[in-house]
Amino acid sequence: MNFQPVYVVDGARTPFLKGRNAPGLFAASDLAVQAGRSLLIRQPFAASELDEVILGCASPSPDEVNIARVVSLRLGCGQRVPAWTVMRNCASGMQAIDSAIANIQNGRSQLVLAGGVDALSRAPLLYNEAMVRWFAQMMQARTLRQKIGMFARLRPAQALSPVIGILKGLTDPMTGLLMGQTAENLAWRFGISRQQMDEYSVHSHQRALAARAGRFDEIVPLVDAQGRVYAEDDGVRADSNLADLARLKPFFDRKYGRVTPGNSSQITDGAAWLLLASERAVERWRLEPLGLITDSQWAGLDPAEMGLGPVHAATPILQRHQLALQDIDLWEINEAFAAQVLACLAAWESGEYCRERLDLPAALGEVSPDRLNVDGGAIALGHPVGASGARIVLHLLRALRASGARRGIAAICIGGGQGGAMLVETIERERKGAAKP
Repeated sequence: MNFQPVYVVDGARTPFLKGRNAPGLFAASDLAVQAGRSLLIRQPFAASELDEVILGCASPSPDEVNIARVVSLRLGCGQRVPAWTVMRNCASGMQAIDSAIANIQNGRSQLVLAGGVDALSRAPLLYNEAMVRWFAQMMQARTLRQKIGMFARLRPAQALSPVIGILKGLTDPMTGLLMGQTAENLAWRFGISRQQMDEYSVHSHQRALAARAGRFDEIVPLVDAQGRVYAEDDGVRADSNLADLARLKPFFDRKYGRVTPGNSSQITDGAAWLLLASERAVERWRLEPLGLITDSQWAGLDPAEMGLGPVHAATPILQRHQLALQDIDLWEINEAFAAQVLACLAAWESGEYCRERLDLPAALGEVSPDRLNVDGGAIALGHPVGASGARIVLHLLRALRASGARRGIAAICIGGGQGGAMLVETIERERKGAAKP
């Protein structure tokens, strides 16, 4: 495979703000604009010099269709710069990066702003089908008597039973399972206990809290219309502990389940951007990249076990580069659920799974906890679906540089039964000489 590395020049994200059963303060485009503006203003080129803008979004609002174009124009990129939106569920932000890589590799673009966003707190409440049919018939009523008759047929239970958009979005249409139910499948398959999940979740919060001391320098604060500043991920809990988590009831399988809100990712709003460049663009603008994306992979698997997507996507990368799990300095595996991350680790350690599902001769081995999600993950930070794939790639490069390490893999599970992964490397390189035209 001839994968030409692409430079990651810079990146930024908003704080991830937890949904609190009400629409959040920021629309998705607001989030993307505030993060993008801070990123672009520190570059040596104008926003209009970008070749394209690609934004992943799993749940754009009706007034932000092709949200990438909306954001691009608001960022001052100008009418000339094309912008387009991609959607691959939880990996939408990673798909945006991969699409940018493809265009840079084939020479169509030199400098691309790529990332992801979602404002999940603003997921809509929808009319149920019966209510929609009532509205349709009401529109056909012509006389006052007909209209009164329609209102007489209206039932309060019909009108006050909306369809919760985010639950629809988090339900797999092929299996009928909520994403949390697929995590329950994995917990049962690999014998992952409730305590193991809760312990993992506590560690996620602890690591995220510790990382606030300079490890989240990719975050740019949000400012609302009243001038209030939001500078940190607000779902991180300093008081997270096993005793409190043990009191929470299972949510997806109330009788036999182990997956709770406490060991699951949070419903969150947020945006993340990466600035990607070709060698030519790096030289022209005398850029100092964070690192390189040296490979990427997508994979498909059973939607009922979608959480194992990182295993199926990362393993081919390891094989192509003749790398063992232990050769990867740092891993970012998106924490959709504690059960899902622990199941990925168990799958690599299982000779049976590796032989039957990955066509390997034996188990791949163990990923050290000291190399996995070292600054916490979505259980603590939140999971704005469209943004998470971009966030883990960006933070992985930051974490590698902070620790003086070289190589990492970012991987994510995807609703519908897919997985995505990217291999990244840091570089130390001085750029001298005049800028090239």
